[in-house]
Amino acid sequence: MTETAGKRLRVGIAGTGAIALASAAWLRQAGHGVMLWSPGGQGAEALRTQPLEASGVQPCAVTVEVADDAERLCLASEVLLLALPVNGHRRVMDALLPFLRDGQTVIVSSMASLSALYLHERARRAGKRITVASFGTTVLTARRESGTQVKVMTRRKAVGVSALPGADLAEALALCSALFGDGFFPQENTLASALANVNPQSHGPLAVFNWTRIERAENWPQYHCMTPGVARAIEALDLERRAVAKAFGIELGPIEEHFARSFGTASARLEDIAAELHAKRGGPPGPVRTDTRYVTEDMPYGLAFVEALGRIAGVPTPATRTIVDAASLVSGTDFRQENDLLAPLNLAGETVAGLLARL
Repeated sequence: MTETAGKRLRVGIAGTGAIALASAAWLRQAGHGVMLWSPGGQGAEALRTQPLEASGVQPCAVTVEVADDAERLCLASEVLLLALPVNGHRRVMDALLPFLRDGQTVIVSSMASLSALYLHERARRAGKRITVASFGTTVLTARRESGTQVKVMTRRKAVGVSALPGADLAEALALCSALFGDGFFPQENTLASALANVNPQSHGPLAVFNWTRIERAENWPQYHCMTPGVARAIEALDLERRAVAKAFGIELGPIEEHFARSFGTASARLEDIAAELHAKRGGPPGPVRTDTRYVTEDMPYGLAFVEALGRIAGVPTPATRTIVDAASLVSGTDFRQENDLLAPLNLAGETVAGLLARL
């Protein structure tokens, strides 16, 4: 796909959660064709007969197509967008793989635990020449309000993009801009995209230290509950994230820069940033279910992944280990065993040089 500026593209979206619906509305409003596929089977049914209604930063009502299966989604689409929890990435990628065709681009939004590398290597072994682009975070933030309604809260000002193979990065950036508009910048490689996502570092301590609120389904504004002590724990995890990245030759800015880039915050310290966001937004509310993605995704695919990289590079990650241990203890789940990407990626037997060569 060499020329994408101004072109109307056919985009297939795997997923029907908040980011999938928000992306569908955004892309349709921009004039692109959109087809949604629900990997779970029922998430898009209402959209067969009703419009998708978006409120928030870009209110609109649009129609989208619905695919019955992965084959139909791939056949009808030039570009695929994976917008679903990372604990579903491997299963959905395996379902799409037989039907992908040479020249297609798959955008993983957002990518974690090198799921993009998993897809790229599986496709290459199957003899398919595809491009896998990765976002370090989502372009939009949103809340799904029903099967046909989504509230789009933020369009992030800057989003990093990487690509496999790396030679396709310029085309991937142009494609992302054609779909979503300006604000995309290149990231060094897919590992940089994975480690740029600070959700695990911020969500992990928030969940662990507010666990009783989650268990009792209390209404708790999460930035208000990012107290100085919780902020200190988040900062410790962030330092380990950046140290691990540096061992792989990747320079990442601190978590405070992420908040400033995403939400326009002005404060320098994390605890003050949290207070600023709470004053501006009054939320968002923290999770009220113990199966929140703050633990089911961010622990195995975020923090346990950083631990695994630390072992490869010889970088200690004691704060990260403590939070994973605490979450595993309080929830009764060994989150290190929940990551279904580490084994097929063979990270346990990898070296720094070896992993970088694969990227």
